[in-house]
Amino acid sequence: MATAALPGVEKELWLEMFRRMLLIRKCELQLAKSHQRGLIHGACHTYVGQEAIAAGVLTGLSHQDMVFSTHRGHGHALAKGMSAECLLAELYGRESGCSRGRGGSMHLFSPEIGMMGTSGIVGPCILQAAGAAYAFKLRKSKNVAVAFFGDGAVSNGAFHEGLNLASIYRLPALFVCENNQFATEVRFDYASRNPHVANRATAYGMIGVEVDGNDVLAVHAAAQEAVERARRGEGPTLIECRTYRVRAHAEGMVDFTYRTQDEVEAWKKQCPIARCREALLETFGDEEANAEVWLDRIEEEITEEIQAANERALAAAYPPASTATSHVFAVARETNRPTPPSRTPAPGSPAREITFSQATVEALRTAMGRNSMTFVLGEGIGERGGNFKTTDGLYALFGPERLCDTPISERGFIGLAGGAAMAGARPVVDFMFADFILDAVGEVINQIAKIQYMSNCRIHMPVVMRGCIGIGHSAATHHSGSYYSMYAHFPGLRVVTPSNPYDAKGLFAEALAGEDPVLFLEHRELMAMKGHVPEDDYRIEFGKANILRSGSDVTVVSLGQMLQKVQCSAEKLATEGVSVEIIDPRTVAPLDSETILNSVAKTGRLLIVDESFGPFGLGAEIAARVIDNGFDDLDAPIKRLNGAHAPTPYSPVLEEAVVPQVEYITAALRELLAE
Repeated sequence: MATAALPGVEKELWLEMFRRMLLIRKCELQLAKSHQRGLIHGACHTYVGQEAIAAGVLTGLSHQDMVFSTHRGHGHALAKGMSAECLLAELYGRESGCSRGRGGSMHLFSPEIGMMGTSGIVGPCILQAAGAAYAFKLRKSKNVAVAFFGDGAVSNGAFHEGLNLASIYRLPALFVCENNQFATEVRFDYASRNPHVANRATAYGMIGVEVDGNDVLAVHAAAQEAVERARRGEGPTLIECRTYRVRAHAEGMVDFTYRTQDEVEAWKKQCPIARCREALLETFGDEEANAEVWLDRIEEEITEEIQAANERALAAAYPPASTATSHVFAVARETNRPTPPSRTPAPGSPAREITFSQATVEALRTAMGRNSMTFVLGEGIGERGGNFKTTDGLYALFGPERLCDTPISERGFIGLAGGAAMAGARPVVDFMFADFILDAVGEVINQIAKIQYMSNCRIHMPVVMRGCIGIGHSAATHHSGSYYSMYAHFPGLRVVTPSNPYDAKGLFAEALAGEDPVLFLEHRELMAMKGHVPEDDYRIEFGKANILRSGSDVTVVSLGQMLQKVQCSAEKLATEGVSVEIIDPRTVAPLDSETILNSVAKTGRLLIVDESFGPFGLGAEIAARVIDNGFDDLDAPIKRLNGAHAPTPYSPVLEEAVVPQVEYITAALRELLAE
């Protein structure tokens, strides 16, 4: 079968696609040889047999058009404009690689050319492309975002959530399914009763197109039509490219247990490069003298290019070991942060008291007014103003594109937020309750938390994810979780837990101004709490604890709503002559160890009070740091007081029993003082 010539396709464009296919094929075969020689230190997923798809879709796109890809992404990177040397060096683990040796085969980043990354997890690229397309929509640009994924991703929730979001927001995106018949080693016709992918577009109200994925001109025609449609603002397209990978899932894997050699050989006869060459000869043979030699020369030039690139990549240096932990967070850029105004009004001036949620609305309104790329995603945050009035009044000011109501689709809209941030937007995700985003924990930890690091901080991730934590109102077990210890465990995330309206405004403003992803966790029982909040636009630096009460006998570290109970206990003990120092960390990550250690040096005793579970939690981390750095200052063992290690029950009697109460805190302090 030959590639069908299309009227109107210029010779130079056709030749460029041929060159790109050859570049991909020869680079991949070189990588296969290098893998056999042990020069590649990890997995190597080659793109051999699928070259027409990358070349057909990406030829003609600009560096401002963005590509999000999957683990089999070498071909997409090369077709987007990455040099072979840059790709080869990455798989050799060298500093000159596209991800500076941090990614290998499955994590290729080159934002300079619009190659926004590949992922070893199936599906996130679909959500990230939708997010980039949302950023283009906010910016009013004519760019498009492209997601490449295999047929295996069609069974993944990210496919369904991503296509639905892209459709309802009419996003300028192309979703390209490279249906190579197998998800790793599971046949597509086994994994799905529907033998086609393209016709699934109808369920999401978008156009779906099925093409021969080994026909570069057919792929290009379908892609160009979809790109033009997207640029006109007519929404996304799903393109299914029927193809086949003719090498193993990854180099070195057993190949003929789930398919036959005869099947592979039959598909090799449909080689997209051979078909393209045959069509070029048929179309231009009469006008090109020695047409065979003409095409042979192109192939020889590509061969020489790959050989030279391979030699340079192998000669490149490995990255310094000292850089292994750099770029986990964005480089701090703030050098002139203004001093926050006083927590208490000046003598004689009226106290301005607003609620916790109103304080955060003020910070959000200021940030949205300052930057037109700041927008909010969440369920009911538009005209309704949020379940806890967290966006109250903002819809009237900024409209539906920037106060974007979402379906109940947590993985979808959090993954979309990550992609939007990668494309220069500043998304705020209002997830209502912290329990809900557990459905999206992979997007938070595997994607949002890691992309700055994997891209060497060439891509920033200013995503603020906010929502309620904590026990109360008989909300039971699916609306009462906290999870700050869990998120603080992972590098790349900031975790913030305000305890009062003043801090809520300043800390939220800091989150909205930064370049790092932030979990902004608000205790539900504090949302209606009133306190003095200045009208000033101010920010509170992360990692700076607040000493709520000075004391000399014992230190208590607590956070969120639990601090109110700690203060009640301290006041009670003060009548007995006991001086309690209370520290509010404000942020769990980063944690201000210095303030805690200085307090322990003064008091000699430490109690950590935490509503959340004890095992492997925040209290254990604080205790370990104090033991490591302040052991000689302790006059008694460190004590922890936590909520019960159990799911949260519904009945008020049971709910009260699983949370530390004032009397428990007081008893724990008395025991510690008696040590």
